Amino acid sequence: MKNIAFYIASRYLLSRKGSTAVTFITWLAAGAMTVAVTAMFVIISVFSGLEDLNKDLISNLHADLTLKSTTGKTLKDFDRISSILKYNKDISHFSRVIEEKVYISYNGKGDIAYLRGVDSAYTRVNPIDKDVFYGSYPGFKYSNEVLMENSLDNRLSIPVPSKTSSATLFMPKPGTGIINKEEDIYNKKDILVTGVFPGKDQLDNYIIAPVELTEELLGLPEHSAYQVVIKLKNPESADAVKQQLMSSLGESIKGEKAPLGQKIEIKTKQEENAAFWKMINTEKLFIYLIFALVIFITTFNLAGAIIILQLDKKEQAKSLVSLGFPLSHLRQVYFYTGVLIVILGIVSGLILGTALCYFQQYTEFFRANETLPFPVKIVGKNYLTVSVTAALLGFGISWVFSKTGKDYITKN
Repeated sequence: MKNIAFYIASRYLLSRKGSTAVTFITWLAAGAMTVAVTAMFVIISVFSGLEDLNKDLISNLHADLTLKSTTGKTLKDFDRISSILKYNKDISHFSRVIEEKVYISYNGKGDIAYLRGVDSAYTRVNPIDKDVFYGSYPGFKYSNEVLMENSLDNRLSIPVPSKTSSATLFMPKPGTGIINKEEDIYNKKDILVTGVFPGKDQLDNYIIAPVELTEELLGLPEHSAYQVVIKLKNPESADAVKQQLMSSLGESIKGEKAPLGQKIEIKTKQEENAAFWKMINTEKLFIYLIFALVIFITTFNLAGAIIILQLDKKEQAKSLVSLGFPLSHLRQVYFYTGVLIVILGIVSGLILGTALCYFQQYTEFFRANETLPFPVKIVGKNYLTVSVTAALLGFGISWVFSKTGKDYITKN
């Protein structure tokens, strides 16, 4: 009987209906489902592309692991920490970093910036030198050569490379007491800008400088570090290496020669950008919910098509019942009709959505601005997400409204 119900449903969908209006409404429901599924698939594919784009944008800005102290800015006994990291077989490179706010002045203009002091191994951990689009990365031969973020350099109008004209960094001095002269307020250092790089929102207003310059401005001893950035041989093992290092460093600072009371914090690249990825995932969730609502609204066309079909086939339904066709199976006829409409809409929508995504990938026709086309990535989970969402909503509406056909027979 179920096979008969499915056969009748397929005949209702594919054969010519009793009136042109019924045919139009049925195919309108299928077309509306196609458009809704296409839109949802394309938008989700765009967000998948945006995820990859954002990963590429920040890939050179953060290390696989970042080690900091939670009990103060400066890492105590850096040499001991360095020796532990040096002999860890999972670590490829590491670099010490000192970062602090600084005031920069040039030719009567001034601004607040972030000064990041790094050593010569920094580019092996974060290859920021690859992002330099004008000038060159500092050679670390001189401690006053720096790399500057593009928007900061534009605001101050510092020529690049600035071999003859220098900007000045001012770092306030800590402490108390009477101020007798200018040198009691701050340390200052003249710098030469050798190149500029794009901040990409993550490093806006940043100045990359040799760590010796930062130590001098802050009055820190040699081999000081606020944090240590680490590059792993296998970035996928970041969580495992993190736990391993936490265990090793935890044991090292408990010894008598270790700095008592210092607590070490290690974060992965994902944890360093937790707020950023939370924002991306929240936006993706809201987009999904909005288009799920669009598909839900589209299913009202499906409900209308099922009801109109039931009214149009009422006399045929009575004949089937009089021939012994069970009322429960009559409901299945209308349910299967709705299911076939939904499946037709899903399949055609995914095909059309895939075609549009490939069109965008190869032509880059749609653009966010003059230089950036909307990124699109086709992944298997997007097919599953869209199909399951449309199927659940469509099948549910078909089940709810299929019972009205049985009611028409029993009441008449």
